[in-house]
Amino acid sequence: MNDRDISVIEPRLSERVAADGRASKCEQICQTLRRYIDSGQLGAGQQLPAERALSERFATTRITIKEALSSLEADGLIYRAERRGWFVAPPRLTYDPAIHTHFHQWIGEQQRTAETRVLAHGSALASSELCRWMGLDPFTPLYEIRRQRLIDGRPVLHVSHHLLASRFPDIASAPLASSLTELYQQRYGIGQGGASLEITPSAARGVIARALNLAEGSAVLRLVRVNYDEQGALVDCDIEHWRPDAIRICLDTRALRQVFDKPQQTQLAD
Repeated sequence: MNDRDISVIEPRLSERVAADGRASKCEQICQTLRRYIDSGQLGAGQQLPAERALSERFATTRITIKEALSSLEADGLIYRAERRGWFVAPPRLTYDPAIHTHFHQWIGEQQRTAETRVLAHGSALASSELCRWMGLDPFTPLYEIRRQRLIDGRPVLHVSHHLLASRFPDIASAPLASSLTELYQQRYGIGQGGASLEITPSAARGVIARALNLAEGSAVLRLVRVNYDEQGALVDCDIEHWRPDAIRICLDTRALRQVFDKPQQTQLAD
């Protein structure tokens, strides 16, 4: 969709005001773009006109346009790619922490295409935060793997895995773009047990912002997961940073009741 296309499908501003005379200009813009998205006239992955073109078409300031676009982004309807513009977001992924599956299987079950890219890996000492999350002593040796996860070709997740180095000798030679859950089981005989999960809003900076194609300081959703084996021994810690428009978290307590009746299993996104 180019800047001229919007003049074809968009009704006149006076028609929108008639529908709700009390709506602010920002609300009018949101309503109009939301209708286009809901009706399929603007499809997933389609680029919106530039902010300047939108401000001219809606006869308003770019500040108002930015406010409207930010509101739609907060609702998960659109997303911004740094230096590329605004795009219609695909449907959010449904994530249930009580269900166990690895990333590629989970994405495939939702009829989407997953890809994993290894950004960096190497030995490191546990940071103060990791010591707190994982219950470790200072200076504990870890092995860190940083990966970018894409869905349908779009970067949506940056994850850093922090493995207990003593449990994973020669991990550097392993295929690190594959499922770590399967790698742990097949190469080291470490099965998946329970996990603890912490979810907080955060901001994308540095390598995380670049991996997700976001501006510095953009909002992201951070998930910190500490994983244990079937005997309850510590395995690793995953720190995930998600584009907030890409995921919705739904917890079914019926699944948890089944989990409590047998050894705990929690979904790993690796």
